[in-house]
Amino acid sequence: MSELLEHPGEPSNNDLPPEAKAAAHTRRAFLFKVSVLLNVAVGAVLAVPLVGYLLGPAMKKRSTTGSWIAIGLMSEFPVGETRLADFRSPVASFDDGDTAKVACWVRRISEKEFQVFAVNCAHLGCPVRWFAQSKLFLCPCHGGAYYQDGSRASGPPERGLFEYRYKLVGDSLVIHAGDMPTLATQASCKEKPLVQIDPAFAKAASTPTRSTEWQG
Repeated sequence: MSELLEHPGEPSNNDLPPEAKAAAHTRRAFLFKVSVLLNVAVGAVLAVPLVGYLLGPAMKKRSTTGSWIAIGLMSEFPVGETRLADFRSPVASFDDGDTAKVACWVRRISEKEFQVFAVNCAHLGCPVRWFAQSKLFLCPCHGGAYYQDGSRASGPPERGLFEYRYKLVGDSLVIHAGDMPTLATQASCKEKPLVQIDPAFAKAASTPTRSTEWQG
């Protein structure tokens, strides 16, 4: 009862000579090793995305958040003009495509002095547009307006546009990117104090109440 049933027409191993038995054993061992290697390779390929998904955010936070990114040559931004520029976010993945592009407004004040504004309105984050004729940044969402130096002109925003820190490296304009320049990230390079709203007072009063000043 314990003997294995043979397939019809298939010779039993007991009927094979010793040389044939050794060859069959070697072939089975080889195929077994190949199957193990294939399984390991497939497992490794399937594990790479999972490991990247789990460890990617932590690695990006340590290595790329807050990187210095070149956004163009200084010659691309004439003195006295404000122009739109874009750069690839240093925390983007290789498959993010065009969604990895981040826009900013670059104002060149003098030969060596710039202002680089985040494109987002300081109210609710809508992208602002620059109107050279009126020398104003205008938000299409809720009517926020900013002067050419980024300071608040009118509308719902309680402060001016957020700015990126910048430096000049050779002939290139380089900004500190990776984090959205907000009060939380302290990425503003404005010399004047920034104004922060106290949520508790803002809810209690009909007119928003300003808290103590925060220095960028």
